[in-house]
Amino acid sequence: MLVLGIESSCDETGIALYDTERGLLSHALHSQVEMHAEYGGVVPELASRDHIRRALPLTQHVLDAAGRTLQDIDGIAYTQGPGLAGALLVGTSIAEALAFTLNVPTVGVHHLEGHLLAPLLETDPPEFPFVALLVSGGHTQLMRVSGIGDYELLGDTLDDAAGEAFDKTAKLLGLGYPGGPALSRLAAQGKPGRFKLPRPLLNSGDLNFSFSGLKTAVLSIVNAEKSGAGELEEQVKADIAYEFQEAVTEVLTAKCMAALKETGLDSLIVSGGVGANARLRERLNEATRRRLCKVSYPRLEFCTDNGAMIAFAGAMRMQHATQRDYAFTVRPRWDLADLQKP
Repeated sequence: MLVLGIESSCDETGIALYDTERGLLSHALHSQVEMHAEYGGVVPELASRDHIRRALPLTQHVLDAAGRTLQDIDGIAYTQGPGLAGALLVGTSIAEALAFTLNVPTVGVHHLEGHLLAPLLETDPPEFPFVALLVSGGHTQLMRVSGIGDYELLGDTLDDAAGEAFDKTAKLLGLGYPGGPALSRLAAQGKPGRFKLPRPLLNSGDLNFSFSGLKTAVLSIVNAEKSGAGELEEQVKADIAYEFQEAVTEVLTAKCMAALKETGLDSLIVSGGVGANARLRERLNEATRRRLCKVSYPRLEFCTDNGAMIAFAGAMRMQHATQRDYAFTVRPRWDLADLQKP
C-alpha cells in the first residue's frame, strides 16, 4: 500500500510517500521559520496561506523523487489535529480533494501519534511495548505505548511544556526566533557554577512536569544581572542558558528513568522537537546505559514536524480502517487519550 502523508498543523508543510512493503520512499519539508521570525512567533493566517502555496508543489516533488504518479497512491493520510485550525484545514481539504479525485481512502492522523511512532521509521525500530517521552513546544508527556493506538498517559506537564519554556527563556535572553535551538547553541558557550536554577518536581514522586517556575527563576536572574543600560553581558547570557538547559534535561532524564522503573520496561523512545537537543540525548544515553536499557530516537529531521511520520502513522491505521465519504473536520484540540486502537 502506497500512502501519501500531509502534515500542516503549524508552521511546516511536510509531504511524504510511505510504502508498507518498501518503507519510506521520499519526503520533503518546507519550514516557515524565516517568514515568522520577523514577528517573533507563528502568525496563524500567514501559516495557512503558505501551506496553500507549498502543499501541491511539494507533493509533486516527492512523487517525482520516488518515481511515482498520483495514480499510484493507494491512500492519503493527513494531520487532523491538534494544531492551528486554519493550517489543519489546508492540509485536510487538499487531502480529501485529492482522495476524492483518485477514489482512494483517507485517514486523519493525530499529530502526537505521528511523533510517538516516528522512531519506528528507523532501520532498527524499537519493539512494543516501550515508554515514550513526547517533548516539544506544546507537549511534555510520558506514555506507555503497547501498540498502535494503545497509549497510557503516565505523566504530563502541569503548565509550560519543555519546548515552550526553552522559547520563553530564549526571549528573556534576547535571542531570536525560534528560541529553543538558539538557546541550546548559546548554552554550549556557557560555564557551570555561576548560577543555580531549581529542578521543578524532580523529587515529586510522580511522573509529572512543571517548567513555569523555572522560567520565572530565569527572569529573576536576568533582572538582577542587567547592567545600568538594561543589557546582559554575552557570557552572562551563555551561563544562564547553560544552567537552564542543565535543569530541564536533568528533570526530563530523571522522570524517564522513573517511568522505566515504574512500568518495568527496558525500552525508551524520545520524540518531538526537544528530542533533538544534544544535551538531552547525552544524558539519556548515559542513564539508559547504566540501567541496561535501550533508548531510541527518530533521526534529527524527523524530530520536528514532518510528513514522514504522518504517512507512516496513517499507513498503520489505514490497513485496518478506511474512510471514503470525503466529509471532513479538523480537531485543533484533541487529546491523545481519545484515540482508539485501529
